[in-house]
Amino acid sequence: MPAKTVETAKTVEAEPQPLAAEFLGTLLLVFIAVGTAVLSSEYIGTLGIALAFGFVMLALAYALGPLSGSHINPAVTLGMYCAGRLDLPTAVRYWIAQVVGGIVGAALLFLVTKQVPGIVTSEAFGSNGYGNRSAVQINLGGAFVAEILLTMVFVYVVLSVTHKVAVYGFDGLPIGMALAVVHLVGIPLTGTSVNPARSIAPALFAGGAALTQLWLFIVAPLLGGALAAVVHRVTHPQRRGGVQGEPELR
Repeated sequence: MPAKTVETAKTVEAEPQPLAAEFLGTLLLVFIAVGTAVLSSEYIGTLGIALAFGFVMLALAYALGPLSGSHINPAVTLGMYCAGRLDLPTAVRYWIAQVVGGIVGAALLFLVTKQVPGIVTSEAFGSNGYGNRSAVQINLGGAFVAEILLTMVFVYVVLSVTHKVAVYGFDGLPIGMALAVVHLVGIPLTGTSVNPARSIAPALFAGGAALTQLWLFIVAPLLGGALAAVVHRVTHPQRRGGVQGEPELR
């Protein structure tokens, strides 16, 4: 596949559509994938939830990738920024669009969930957690390390297969697979965040311990995203990021 030039990356960032794409993508990720955890977990289990996240990410990568890169995750955007593929103002705009989109998606999911008898939303609602809110009772330190490492793996894959900001060709396939795999590992531990926007949105509606533990699922994924950029720079030194850099090589 031919290399994409810096001008192509700049064009993707400069258009108004990327923010709408990040808003819509995060909304759909929360509504559908988190919705699967809230509404269908007893029927499909951990594997089904993990596949829901992976398939939604795969579909959104193809649908929105050429517009915004389909980050739909502040940790991915931070990784892109640390890798020199986005400038800070663009990253901040992405973060705002992602968080707002996630909250709107969670609000819509909350409205639907309230129409289903017997589903508990208080301190649950697909939110992440540790201690007695973890299926395996993982402690704070273990949850922190797990979220850093799982996010690092996911963002590393994203950085390794994408061109600058946008997603092209078959780039979406390994991204969706990676998200599904980290969910298979992380769901029993923390419910799997690896995405601060995904964690913030349901926690706002769950309340209680979901909110008091939320800080971990913001800080740890962001650290994981930054770590992924560092590791990627070591393993892929021939790929030069930077808005002002040279064309990136496959």
